[in-house]
Amino acid sequence: MSREYWEQRYQTKDMPWEKGAPSPGLVDFLAGYCGPRQATVGVPGCGTGHDVREFARAGFEAFGFDLAPSAIPQAMAKTEAAGLKATFALADFLRDEPPQKFDWLFEHTLFCAIQPRERDEYVRAVLRWLKPGGIYLAINYVVIEGDAGPPWRTSREEQLERFGAHMTLESDWVPRSYPNRQGRERMFLWRRSR
Repeated sequence: MSREYWEQRYQTKDMPWEKGAPSPGLVDFLAGYCGPRQATVGVPGCGTGHDVREFARAGFEAFGFDLAPSAIPQAMAKTEAAGLKATFALADFLRDEPPQKFDWLFEHTLFCAIQPRERDEYVRAVLRWLKPGGIYLAINYVVIEGDAGPPWRTSREEQLERFGAHMTLESDWVPRSYPNRQGRERMFLWRRSR
């Protein structure tokens, strides 16, 4: 989908993905995470920045990126209102060079929002934006009724096939989700090979 498509969704407020809160699966993950937090995290497809702010609250140096121009000022305003620090920028994750390589990448259904034919480009983008040895944390739809999207479903098998050659899957599970998504998402914790 084009920048114009996503911007139109923001302009018309047709944003069913906007839940007003961070991903419950991310909230739970960060609450239980005991590793180092002095790390950079990039969140492509950040929307209005709820997940970026959750990482910032947890002590990460958080960066959010979105394709839709209207998402960025909304994310910045909400972050300032929350008294948090994070950096937001307009970027095409699939095609742009990253402003830096990140220790972590987190995405919540971005893989499922792009056209399925762009999924190879998505894998290349993850490798371009993520440092060797870095963490790729992702939440994907695995249950969607029908074939019309976005979003489009994926499967655990597809994720293993696409990312397994470049990363080690440390764990995957069904996360706590927003009420209308419960049991429809799967969370993956990958570590990029060096």
